[in-house]
Amino acid sequence: MEKGILKLNLSKKSFFFKTLLILISFCLTLSCSQISSDYQAVASRHHLATDIGMEVLNRGGNAVDAAVAVAFALAVVNPSAGNIGGGGFMLIHLAEKSQNIALDYRERAPLKSSTNMYLDDDGNVIKGLSLNSTLASGVPGTIAGLFYASEKFGSLKIESLIEPSIKLAKNGFTLSEFQSKNINKYKKKFKRNVDATRIFTRSGGFKTNDLLVQEDLGNTLERISQNGMSEFYSGQTARKISDFFNSNGGILSQADLLRYQVKESKSICGSYRVYKVCSMPPPSSGGIALIQMLNILENFNLSEINHNSEEYIKILISVMNYAFFDRAKYLGDSEFFNVPQKILTSKKYGKTIYDRILKKIKPNESNIIFSESEETTHFSVIDKWGNVVSNTYTLNTAYGSGIVPSGTGILMNNEMDDFSSKPGYPNAYGLVGSEANKIEPNKTPLSSMSPVIVFFEEKPFLVTGSPGGSTIITTVLQEILNIIDFQMTLNESSNKSRIHFQHLPDILFHEKIDDKIKSNLLLDRKLMNRKLGETHSILIKENIITAHSDKRRPDGKASTIHK
Repeated sequence: MEKGILKLNLSKKSFFFKTLLILISFCLTLSCSQISSDYQAVASRHHLATDIGMEVLNRGGNAVDAAVAVAFALAVVNPSAGNIGGGGFMLIHLAEKSQNIALDYRERAPLKSSTNMYLDDDGNVIKGLSLNSTLASGVPGTIAGLFYASEKFGSLKIESLIEPSIKLAKNGFTLSEFQSKNINKYKKKFKRNVDATRIFTRSGGFKTNDLLVQEDLGNTLERISQNGMSEFYSGQTARKISDFFNSNGGILSQADLLRYQVKESKSICGSYRVYKVCSMPPPSSGGIALIQMLNILENFNLSEINHNSEEYIKILISVMNYAFFDRAKYLGDSEFFNVPQKILTSKKYGKTIYDRILKKIKPNESNIIFSESEETTHFSVIDKWGNVVSNTYTLNTAYGSGIVPSGTGILMNNEMDDFSSKPGYPNAYGLVGSEANKIEPNKTPLSSMSPVIVFFEEKPFLVTGSPGGSTIITTVLQEILNIIDFQMTLNESSNKSRIHFQHLPDILFHEKIDDKIKSNLLLDRKLMNRKLGETHSILIKENIITAHSDKRRPDGKASTIHK
């Protein structure tokens, strides 16, 4: 039936009956769920970015418009992870078409990159080369991704979405206590680069309520607004970036920028109990690993087990162990490696692992070094039409490589570290890789970023995601379990202690655990206390919307409008 057309033989006997049929006709014509839901929400890591996103929604923009505005804002007010010099993944749900779209605007390996580029003559990994040098940056995709999303799925002109960020960069914004301390913490990283030193260091350090002005970044954003996406990939900004890398021993070139393309695909979806769970396909490992773990956990009756009890934690450890073992062995850029996606996400494979867990059969284990980082940032948006965006993007570690190409104000990523510098050698997050994730020109490094949309009866139910490197996947997993199996609110879920286990190293990372449980778990492996993840989520339950920004980081904000 074409939209707007419905033929009925109406009886003239009853005005009520006629009115009822007209209302039914209207509902069928618009597929019911497309009628304005009278609620909208944004949840992000920084209150200024959330406010900008809500303003876009309030003036009639859709979820994609708001997401683009939030992403540009975070590039200014959250420089440790918000970015235009990095990349990420955007998951979009279009309500009218009931369609889920996955946008991969992740960084790509430069054309001059090679498998052994971080090894010395003896085949040993040169420490720091993939993290803190001009060889650390992949080709940035954020600008391409935001323009692609805006042009194809947005409703407002992108210039209006960038304008608030230009003002924030040029006029400055007030640093919170957390942000001032965080910037000061990375002073040594900034000191390696002239522009980063000028922008992000101050004699005596930054203090609470200091103004952070980023004039060069404001000028760059202004040129992008005026000249479009081409400014970043072939214009003055592109030349500034490529000239800097060429003059400082890097390999990122203008040819790399010119050939960058966003990849659009279908989201990867599975089911958990009566819910549909959608996330990113490879080169994200998050979607496959998440669905694999949920397939295993579906065989347990978790609602009858006490949350964060010893039994519950041991189940999660076993499930995470298998998922990260498979991540290291089988996952990479599917354009370069044949990823066994159907097998890894099948219910049959999940049941096989469940049976192995009951028999206490484990994958092989060994110990390696783990380096912590909580950077990357996630935000969630829903508009009054039911369109949804779940977006995670990053510079990799905090403030990326710490390198700002002269005159741009752009912090560059150190995403090349997400490749396997050498099979079996851990990256900054302790994740090991194999041939599947080796460095190759124009290849996308494997990622843990896991933007997620959960559906109930084909309507958005939970929109979530998190920063945290390898802990992203397990943080998102526990958010889903808390909401579905334990019927928690977003606030309750956020306040619950989390765990993380990733096969290698053989360490259980945890927040708060009961002392008796901790003592029992110590018999099996080493434990390490640390902050885990940071969810920014939206929940639509029984036609009531709630949004929550994780208080593990104090500057976040979630806003809703519910009429």
